[in-house]
Amino acid sequence: MADAENLVAEIEALEEKLAAAKQSINARFIGQERVVDLTLSALLCGGHGLLIGLPGLGKTRLVETLSTVMGLNGNRVQFTPDLMPADILGSEVLETGADGSRAFKFIKGPIFCQLLMADEINRASPRTQSALLQAMQEKQVTVAGETRELDAPFHVLATQNPIEQEGTYPLPEAQLDRFLVQIDVNYPDRDTERDILLATTGVEEGEAHQVFTGDELIAAQTLLRRMPVGEAVVEMILDLVRAFRPEDPGAPDRVRALVAWGPGPRAAQALMLMVRARALLQGRLAPAPEDVIDMARPVLTHRMALSFSARARGEDLGALIEEVAAGLTKAEAAA
Repeated sequence: MADAENLVAEIEALEEKLAAAKQSINARFIGQERVVDLTLSALLCGGHGLLIGLPGLGKTRLVETLSTVMGLNGNRVQFTPDLMPADILGSEVLETGADGSRAFKFIKGPIFCQLLMADEINRASPRTQSALLQAMQEKQVTVAGETRELDAPFHVLATQNPIEQEGTYPLPEAQLDRFLVQIDVNYPDRDTERDILLATTGVEEGEAHQVFTGDELIAAQTLLRRMPVGEAVVEMILDLVRAFRPEDPGAPDRVRALVAWGPGPRAAQALMLMVRARALLQGRLAPAPEDVIDMARPVLTHRMALSFSARARGEDLGALIEEVAAGLTKAEAAA
């Protein structure tokens, strides 16, 4: 009983701290509450986020603000076609000492930080993109045959421009799966854009302040994994993920007709974490089935693909995900 009471107290304290963090973020990044929640959730879950949106919508500003608020040492890399893996990971150089002796010294690349912004990641070559794979999954890199640990916590927030496709290299499926969520950054509504206009064209702008430290974020990530998840939520996560596998006996006819390949077990793991994060940000002690439905699109979109014929007909993958998720909700209510 005492352990349960302690867990409740810890969750409630974390919820207050998260509310303060969101307030600080909103001082510099106006509006786009959904984007803020998803990005903050990715950090709480210990994962990485892929932000997709047009230029000028504040993606870079958001990542910089998160770095300040969460107390993380951040670096930014602008990905270009001529960027090499060593430009990210670092390299060994031959150094001559004062006594004339020579030795190799490792110069750390920008990946040795706690929050890496990979700007326009699809502009880099596959060779350079793959340099992030080991770092994102194992939180370490191997350079010149030696494995080096990255700082903890370590997160990658990558951005992509959805309209400029010339001279780009789409991320391979294996790397897309390393991103916990895909976060779509859309145009702000009129009122929000008015607030942005007034707040950013004057003499002074709002400033974010630090709320978390790196160690506190790690503690929050551990606490999130201790949050209880009801059996109904677990079953809904399994039903949802398996519903998008065309070869699964329980897959809907629409999925069989439109989806080329579906999400793997990592999608279910991501949903399990993200529903907890959503509950935390909304001030609840445990996730509910509606959290699963809300997190379906950002967690599943980049982990599955429409068939060629479905793409040719202009089918929308996000709409399909929401359609199937809504169908599961109705089926559960009927049962």
